[in-house]
Amino acid sequence: MHKRVLYAGFMAGALLAGCQASKSSTTAKQPVIETLGTQPVPAAEFAYVYRKNNSTAPDFGTRASVTEYLDLYTNFKLKVLEAEQRGLDTTQAFKRELDGYKQQLAQPYLTEKSVTDQLVREAYDRMSKEINASHILIRVTPDADPKDTLAAYQKVVALRQRVLGGEDFNKVARETSEDPSARENGGRLGYFTAMQMVYPFETAAYKTPVGQVSQPIRTKYGYHIIKVNDARPAQGEIKVAHLMIRATPGMPAADSVTAKKKIDELYARLKRGENWDKLVTQFSEDAGSATNGGELPPFGTNRMIPSFEEAAFKLQKKGDLSAPVQTPYGWHIIKLIEKQTVPSFEAMEPTLKSKVSKDSRSELNRTAFLKRIRTENNFTENAAAKDYVFAKADTTLTSGRFKYTPAPKDKLANASLFTIKGKPYLTKDFLAYAQQNQHPRAGSEPRYAMQLLYDQYVDQSLTDFEKANLENKYEDYRMLVKEYRDGILLFQLMDEKVWSKAIEDTVGLQKFFAANQSNYQWEPRVQATVISAATPQVLAQAKASLAVGRYQVVRNVPAAATFKTGSTDLASGSSLSLDQLANRLATDEALTVEITGHVKRGETPTLAGRRADKVAAYLTTKGIDKTRIRTVAATKPTVATASFALTSSSTAALEDALNKQNPLAVQIMQRSFQKGDNKAVDEVTSKGPGTYNVQKDGRYYAVTIEKVLPAGPKTLAEARGQATSDYQNYLEKEWIAQLRQRYPVTINQAEADKLITK
Repeated sequence: MHKRVLYAGFMAGALLAGCQASKSSTTAKQPVIETLGTQPVPAAEFAYVYRKNNSTAPDFGTRASVTEYLDLYTNFKLKVLEAEQRGLDTTQAFKRELDGYKQQLAQPYLTEKSVTDQLVREAYDRMSKEINASHILIRVTPDADPKDTLAAYQKVVALRQRVLGGEDFNKVARETSEDPSARENGGRLGYFTAMQMVYPFETAAYKTPVGQVSQPIRTKYGYHIIKVNDARPAQGEIKVAHLMIRATPGMPAADSVTAKKKIDELYARLKRGENWDKLVTQFSEDAGSATNGGELPPFGTNRMIPSFEEAAFKLQKKGDLSAPVQTPYGWHIIKLIEKQTVPSFEAMEPTLKSKVSKDSRSELNRTAFLKRIRTENNFTENAAAKDYVFAKADTTLTSGRFKYTPAPKDKLANASLFTIKGKPYLTKDFLAYAQQNQHPRAGSEPRYAMQLLYDQYVDQSLTDFEKANLENKYEDYRMLVKEYRDGILLFQLMDEKVWSKAIEDTVGLQKFFAANQSNYQWEPRVQATVISAATPQVLAQAKASLAVGRYQVVRNVPAAATFKTGSTDLASGSSLSLDQLANRLATDEALTVEITGHVKRGETPTLAGRRADKVAAYLTTKGIDKTRIRTVAATKPTVATASFALTSSSTAALEDALNKQNPLAVQIMQRSFQKGDNKAVDEVTSKGPGTYNVQKDGRYYAVTIEKVLPAGPKTLAEARGQATSDYQNYLEKEWIAQLRQRYPVTINQAEADKLITK
């Protein structure tokens, strides 16, 4: 999918960041910058995309810049032309996808810019302060019947009077608030700032003095009264880094203990002065930040898990470390990078605009937008037709069973209910809409239910009318839609001709790889085993254990299988544990199992061996090779079971065993190393095969070089990623050459020269 975005973005560029409405202008005959076969490309179209995508480049307006971009644009248009010739723009899939993009691209044009600007500035100004508040909620839906709305309002007014009369706000909240969390927190919301609550609630909280209670405020949740407990200057944002060891609530207890040991050991090492970046790179389990020193994006109040946020904001000086902090994601050590005041308005404006468009503030914007387009498009209602449709409202509408069938001679059925810029919208169409969009509204008045549907229909009709005319009103939107259209077409053809072909055409890829073998070469490297240990003693233990070649598995050892007394029949439930063992052996071929049969006092001693053999036979029926199973009969009576011991040829098992007390004691790597892959290896590579001890960065290493691998050609398997990418580029160049033959390119240099300003 990223390739589709790339090609759409090639033409769409930065327009998504902000749409400047510019009126379109057309002429009878547009100048042409080039012709592809018989297909002209308008000069204005190329000039538009050239300026948009290059205006900030240092060489903008030079002959070289215009020529280079025209060549890229020509290749792009040739591919689009080929897609059109093949009819890819006529498929239903294409039309659906383009319509989806058009819906997204239209959104910035369906707003009121002046209102947006005011809301953005207001939000920024409020961000200088944080409010601590409590609230009481009485629920009522946004479209509730007037009598239900009034009842909720009267209830919340009565609660406000109780509080103003001296009752404790939090006690009243616990007893009466319809916010479920109030039972626990007494309605307390803690500190918050702008953009963190629904807009009407935020506005009331910011306008109510500390210690006072607001008038009833309605939001989409219902009616609230708000008590402002405190106000303080904004904490601003904080930038931290963290080192994380994963530990989720549902993980096995042993793994949870191991995670805690790891984080405690890492914290102790950091307190001793070990390098933060080194430990984060080696051990942090947040893959997204580990390669960047654990840095996280800046955050402010109420934006992080509370325990993490509280610990972070307590840090005072740059470089301060928190003790290990637990969150639902695991254990964290937090390092303070910097505390930041609220950024400048100019820095925050783009982000705030995006947030305002998604925030409940957008309702104000939409109201202003609808008001403007009503006026611009001369929205006019027909009072008689409106009375006609409202007269159709009855209890079937409030029960969700409304049906409308126009009478043959009913003139008002085809009357214009309202017009938008002269376009009539008929009564029958609205009543069909009402039938389709009704839902039960028990207890509501039928005319009120019809009024809600009518308002929705009018708003939707106005919005749809504006959407349908955006391409005529705004050049930016028209060009943006065209660019996305071309990008969608291009993706499908590029996938067929280049991307998927390079992957599926194995013969072609092999030929290309062979012809360009000199581009795929190994640097000199060594095949080596590297042991990194915390102490010399642990290093010696690891070297001795590694020489054995097989290692005891200490993690998740299977539970013993139990047998019925006096027999080799498995007890209830044991077959399930044996199936799990078989699955584990099947998925990890490095494992072998030793099965020890046991008997309890009074049972025949030979049962021990027979029980071990019974389990071994069961495992072989599950596809486990006999060579990976060893059976033993215990000599002393204990219990009627078969117990298991696992060994593995994987060094991960050895790491687990050696790290049981200290989770950072040992790391083992076995692979080929090029220069720069490992500092310890780099120090001894020149010495050739052998085992060398290296001390570096507080760790002790044993580097065993098995063999030196000279520079030489890679196999296709080793270079497949790069070779496939290169083959894709080759296929694209070949395809473009074919397209230029099929659609000869003629450049109108005079038009191109008009763009040269330097």
